[in-house]
Amino acid sequence: MAKIKKIGVKSLAKILGVTYAVMGFIGGLFFTIMFVFNGTDGFDVKSMAFILGIGAPIFLPIFYGILGFLAGLVTAWLYNLMARWVGGVELEIE
Repeated sequence: MAKIKKIGVKSLAKILGVTYAVMGFIGGLFFTIMFVFNGTDGFDVKSMAFILGIGAPIFLPIFYGILGFLAGLVTAWLYNLMARWVGGVELEIE
């Protein structure tokens, strides 16, 4: 059995930041499709939907990437703290 005793805080933060950014981009594409191609009749609603739809693939990856990075920092820090008290996660590697 191999045991993970410590996780690199910056390493996990970067991985989660990039992963969340990719998920944000995919979600942003769905928002684009939903907002740009909606069937609303009001001019104000349509223009706002167009702006939100075009902005989603730009804004969501940035927002999700930052949140993922911060979540990675906190998660790795908490894991390292708890691993000192109770031991690390055991893995069976072949």
